[in-house]
Amino acid sequence: MQFEKNVQVKQPKYQQIAVDLASKIVERKYRIGDKIYARSSLASQYNVSSETARRAIAVLQDLEIVEATKGSGVIIISYEKAASFVRQFQDVQSVHELQHELMTSIQKQHQELINLQDKTKQLISRTEHFRSVNPFIPYQLEMTAESPCINQTVQELNFWQNTSSTIVGIRRKNELLLSPGPYVSLEEGDIVYFIGNDESFARVQSFLYPN
Repeated sequence: MQFEKNVQVKQPKYQQIAVDLASKIVERKYRIGDKIYARSSLASQYNVSSETARRAIAVLQDLEIVEATKGSGVIIISYEKAASFVRQFQDVQSVHELQHELMTSIQKQHQELINLQDKTKQLISRTEHFRSVNPFIPYQLEMTAESPCINQTVQELNFWQNTSSTIVGIRRKNELLLSPGPYVSLEEGDIVYFIGNDESFARVQSFLYPN
């Protein structure tokens, strides 16, 4: 999954100018009936082309904030509609800011996920290496009531013959029985420790819990 970095949402220049003019109207820097700059003066003030200035005026005119007539220029006609336009613009900006924050958060989580995956791979690799150089680290399984092997001895179960694994210890409550031998029975709650090859755990689990 790829994300664009440092995405910034910007309004067109003419719309920014229209919002700025509307804000000045709301702040009463212009009064109803006042004339605002001619198109050429507006272009010079905002350092844009005359066409960009014309578009800004057109936005305000379409929203009935100003009225443009030949000979009279551009005249302020509505505070209320200017205020509505400014609020709408601010709401849009808030949405864009939230989208940007959300994208930033997703990017951060994505990077954290990549880091977690890398750490997990390293852990698995090192664990496999550690087990390969230390083959006698025992596996362990707990005996529960679901096992049909409860209360049977290691010998009765033919444990080694059926699993190719050797029981090296049994933890029973607070006691640890080392090398328990063939005559010890497996009881509910026992933790059975055994050694074998890479397939031993699956074989023992299937043997102790066939269902």
